[in-house]
Amino acid sequence: MSGDGLPWTRRHWRATVTVAMLAVFGVAILSIGAGAVPIEPGRVVVALWQLLTGAGSAEPSQDVVILREIRLPRVLLAALAGGALATCGVLMQAFFRNPLADPALIGVATGGALGAVAVIVLGAGVLSGLTAALSEIALPVAAFFGSLVTTIAIYLLSRREGVVDATGMLLAGIAVNAIAGAGIGLLTFLATDSQLRNLTFWSLGSLSAAGWGHVHVVAVASLILLVALPFLVKSLNALLLGDSEARHLGVDVERLKITLLILTSLSAGTVVATCGVVGFVGLIAPHFARLLVGPDHRAQLPLATLIGAGLMCFADTIARTAVAPAELPLGVLTALAGGPLFLWMLSRRRGAAFHA
Repeated sequence: MSGDGLPWTRRHWRATVTVAMLAVFGVAILSIGAGAVPIEPGRVVVALWQLLTGAGSAEPSQDVVILREIRLPRVLLAALAGGALATCGVLMQAFFRNPLADPALIGVATGGALGAVAVIVLGAGVLSGLTAALSEIALPVAAFFGSLVTTIAIYLLSRREGVVDATGMLLAGIAVNAIAGAGIGLLTFLATDSQLRNLTFWSLGSLSAAGWGHVHVVAVASLILLVALPFLVKSLNALLLGDSEARHLGVDVERLKITLLILTSLSAGTVVATCGVVGFVGLIAPHFARLLVGPDHRAQLPLATLIGAGLMCFADTIARTAVAPAELPLGVLTALAGGPLFLWMLSRRRGAAFHA
């Protein structure tokens, strides 16, 4: 059944995913073309073709240079990060069987930011002695372990007699967010003037520093996530019935939950390390997907990933063009848009049971 009670069909899912793919491609083309030097959609397609085929590589046009050096890595990073956050949102909501679960709301993203900020402030001397490649890897690794520690802490604190309590999960998430936020505040106080600018990036979220290195890091984490998902779909559907029912269906529940924790921490931590804290994408995208195709993860996961990618691209386009040449913080923009939208969705579906 779909989120509105309509029967789910394979044709319906394929049509919806196809439309979502076309919409994301359209948003990406428009996003690539938007900026200080506007590029028409037709010219964007031509420049992309030249980049892919190598045509005109001897003397690349201005459009090709702009795409290769500035626009394309930023749009790709936005799409990858948005898709990863949306996928993590689906996994967390299935994990806790609660529609309010989200990597940002339950402390995972804040824990990742704390790990990255700790490396920037406390490990500044160590980073300066590393090569550029190792220095670039250090932040995602620290963010991953920060996300993993906070996720495990929330999971253990929310367990009651072997069962994850939804209320306990939310309260634990609030507490962990507060502790991680306090840690970030303390490190900000200890930071030097040169470090404060970088710390603002983590607290507000931004893609202004996007480069091909960041794209490669997030792409690897996303690839690991995408490769693992087909093997988890049936277990995720079984988990929606409850831990006991899932065990009766042959699912190793504890192993599944540990896998979900690691995958979510890896993806969310990597996104935090490259984009800062960007909230609500992992909360809103799964809701839209559930409304369109229902709770079955075979349909919900790919659609939520596409919706998240499109939302992130659109939000980043607004962030860098609305007050050009300045930029709006991406995390602030998604919170301003996502908060009211989520409240509207709650009021629209008030009293409805949660099915995913």
